[in-house]
Amino acid sequence: MRIFISTGEVSGDLQGAMLVASLYRQASQNNIDLEIIALGGEQMAAMGATVLHNTSAIGSVGLLESLPLVLPTWQIQRRAKAYLLQHPPDLVVLIDYSGPNLAIGGYLRQHLPNVPIVYYIAPQTWVWSPTSGGLRQLVKITDYLLAIFPEEARFFQNLGMNVTWVGHPLLDRLADAPQRLTARQALGIPTDKTVITLLPASRQQEIKYILPVICRAAQVIQTSLNQNVEYLIPLSLSKYRPAIAEAIKIYQLQARIIEGNSLDAIAASDLAITKSGTVNLEIALLNVPQVVLYRVHPLTMWIARHLLGFSIPFMSPPNLVMNRTIVPELLQEEANCERIVQEAKDLLENKARIAQIQADYQEMRQLLGEVGVCDRTAQAILNLKK
Repeated sequence: MRIFISTGEVSGDLQGAMLVASLYRQASQNNIDLEIIALGGEQMAAMGATVLHNTSAIGSVGLLESLPLVLPTWQIQRRAKAYLLQHPPDLVVLIDYSGPNLAIGGYLRQHLPNVPIVYYIAPQTWVWSPTSGGLRQLVKITDYLLAIFPEEARFFQNLGMNVTWVGHPLLDRLADAPQRLTARQALGIPTDKTVITLLPASRQQEIKYILPVICRAAQVIQTSLNQNVEYLIPLSLSKYRPAIAEAIKIYQLQARIIEGNSLDAIAASDLAITKSGTVNLEIALLNVPQVVLYRVHPLTMWIARHLLGFSIPFMSPPNLVMNRTIVPELLQEEANCERIVQEAKDLLENKARIAQIQADYQEMRQLLGEVGVCDRTAQAILNLKK
């Protein structure tokens, strides 16, 4: 059995890697000779997928931000389509990564109409743009949708799709996550040290628009705490190391860049200051208070607001899951040094607010399903070809 999996960006590579591991495990248990070909990244390759092209660094949010990625994305798509036509898979799995995956799905529907297409982790446009053309295309090309949120499953079921709610894969990733004390011991951090984890970037645009303001705020916080703070900065992609190291130097931060497993760096912290994304759920599942921010090019935001009518109820996954504000999120103009410092200091000092966030985290967790998500997903995928 040959399965083709397509995804992009750092989070897609992580989720794809977890699925690849479970697919191989379930295939072995069911005596299925399995081969997985993919568009993904190093994590998927490490789990045994043959990665045709690395897409982990190809991702953006915004109009202007996406322009430099148009040509490399098109080139990868063209080569992937040619490969699929010459080597038709038995089944295709699309993971998030809306634009590129919808293009691949549309091509397959036209040229390989008998190959089943599974969509796993639907793009979140179903939340903030439920009538978009992209969603209509997703419904048109998808044979089977595996939903990670209950509301997501209900939404697509109401559109007449074949849907199963499997739960969120991060539950599996964090099932054996380190506790705070264990993580601190592993990182050599004293118990009385204030630790703040900074998560500024998994996309190139975030190095430009988010890293500087996070570091400016960190400098102010460091001064106000009389240097009794250590910053941990997990590295999402090795290519971002020079920019982050330079920022640490410019803002004179007491900071360490952490490579490898980011969960220790998050679990060890008293607070996370983070870009918006999948990592917000990891932070919540590790019970760490967080300040979430997002910034794009000012012209991108102006076009989105004034010409496209851009409006979203929430941008961070914990707030989206709960459909209310449980963690502070700062968008565009609000994501400035003063507001970040204000929210961060309150989340370090306000015990009642900390307790409320952690209680909300526990409620949120109940909406994500049960551990075993990736194995359930893998079994559902393999069952399609029985």
